[in-house]
Amino acid sequence: MKLADDIKSPKWLYIKGVLFLFAGFFAAVLIWIQQPTFQTVILLLIVSWAFARVYYFMFYVVTHYIDGEYRFSGILSFLRWLRKRKRTER
Repeated sequence: MKLADDIKSPKWLYIKGVLFLFAGFFAAVLIWIQQPTFQTVILLLIVSWAFARVYYFMFYVVTHYIDGEYRFSGILSFLRWLRKRKRTER
């Protein structure tokens, strides 16, 4: 497997997901340690929820409701698609 290849093994995909979960949790805890207030916790929850919704929009909503031809492969692919779409609408 080359570094640029897609991960196809379910085992490694689960490991990657767990690592993302730990990274997000660790970052949130570090932020809360710096500013241990209820407001910080609420704002972290709102940020997490909002970015998850944006990602869902880029991944699911665009491919199922806006452009059935588009295939999501990451945030950069979405930005390229958006730029291309703006050019064709002019």
